[in-house]
Amino acid sequence: MWSPNAAVREGFRKIALPLAALCVLGVSGLHAQDRDFLSTDEVEQVRQTQEPNARLMLYNKFAEARILQVEDLLKTEKAGRSVLIHDLLEDLVDILDTIDTVADDALRNNMEIAEGMQDVAKRHTAMAEKLKKIDQMELSDRGRYQFQLQMAIDTVEDSLELAQEDLAKRKGDVLAKDKAEKTEREALRTPQDVAERKEADKKQAELDKKSGRTRKAPSLYKPGEKPGSQPGKPN
Repeated sequence: MWSPNAAVREGFRKIALPLAALCVLGVSGLHAQDRDFLSTDEVEQVRQTQEPNARLMLYNKFAEARILQVEDLLKTEKAGRSVLIHDLLEDLVDILDTIDTVADDALRNNMEIAEGMQDVAKRHTAMAEKLKKIDQMELSDRGRYQFQLQMAIDTVEDSLELAQEDLAKRKGDVLAKDKAEKTEREALRTPQDVAERKEADKKQAELDKKSGRTRKAPSLYKPGEKPGSQPGKPN
């Protein structure tokens, strides 16, 4: 769901993160742009987990694992750990953002996610506390991951706020945002675009009627995904 804090955070990330990578980590830090924030095994677990509550809980576990890895790295000061910490925190932010996306998509499709959101609220509370403790540590290399650490703190707090929100209200906000975006897109379309879209919809409806085709039930799988598929490989 959109929120002013999330929008400001995302805009700041787009501008400041590449600059921070260049100035603090050096050109080698740009390798993060080619990384996936989930491992191949984690991607497969997500694909196997279709039910939204279970998927939310799974992402929570991935997020907790990143924080545990950061905590382990902070126990021993050694060369190169700041890059690893930075990347783990960056992955954490992406995972937390994905949790919000999964929840919003489920609400759009009228899926029940009360159990999953309770788990999010509980685990995000603990995550926020751990990240704040890390932020209080005075370490010589903290400047190299401080920006990403603050991003993680802000993101988990925003996600926690959403998790504690009334689900009916959150669903209403999500649908209202979708409607506003659709209206904005429609305003940018030319009369020819509108006419072509109406004609295409009419033809599709006629084909569906003749073939007896029905729409598929809502799914959390992305296009082309199915259990057992591998990233980047045909099914």
